[in-house]
Amino acid sequence: MPDLTGKVAIITGASSGIGKGTAVEFAQLGAHLALTGRNQENLQATATACVEAGAPQDKILIVTGDICDEQVQKNLVEQTVQKFGRIDVLVNSAGVILKGTIETTDMSEYDRMMDINARCVVALTQLCVPHLTVTKGAIVNVSSVTGMRAFPGVLAYCMSKAAIDQFTRCVALELASKQIRVNSVNPGVVVTELHKRGGMNEEEYAKFLEHSKSTHALGRAGETSEVAKTIAFLASSDASFITGAQIPVDGGRHAMCPR
Repeated sequence: MPDLTGKVAIITGASSGIGKGTAVEFAQLGAHLALTGRNQENLQATATACVEAGAPQDKILIVTGDICDEQVQKNLVEQTVQKFGRIDVLVNSAGVILKGTIETTDMSEYDRMMDINARCVVALTQLCVPHLTVTKGAIVNVSSVTGMRAFPGVLAYCMSKAAIDQFTRCVALELASKQIRVNSVNPGVVVTELHKRGGMNEEEYAKFLEHSKSTHALGRAGETSEVAKTIAFLASSDASFITGAQIPVDGGRHAMCPR
């Protein structure tokens, strides 16, 4: 198992889904955690789960707010350094998905997705780089198989994740001289609240998961813990010679070509 003992990790989108799963995984591996999300109650639930997983209560920092708010970004970084004295890992996990084709995409929704899924990642990374330079740290971006392959009906989401993949590659090269590693994970369908928050009702989501059995080579959707373990690996010294990589965690979906 990767060893993150004493490593200080900022995890965005930690109130649910892959962000929450990553927080719990990091807690089990001994990390100190700075968790952020928009929902205070859910964020507190994540913190409780981290304590149950082995993290001391005093080694968890909660910063509630919209990660697209510049002041929230600054507060997150400043409070993390104030409490823990350093930053070793940044996990950019916050994200949203909304339906829309080139004919139906609402531009306000396009702007929202590009803001949350891409622009915020750039801004927060900028703030963290000086601290990661000191620790020779690691950045892990949560992208998607939609960044690697084209899918109809979620145009802006696909575009935002493709942007994250290119961001990952470019920044990996830019920060390599500082020994900061930058990688992304590219999940397929993972069982979270993401799609329901994006507009699917319970019946539609159940059908979506059933359909995922045929769109993923392994015949099922993924679990947050499976993505979280890959993130932990990339954040740890076990991945010391990996940078600029996009790691599919998608049950083989990226390799499929249905006919």
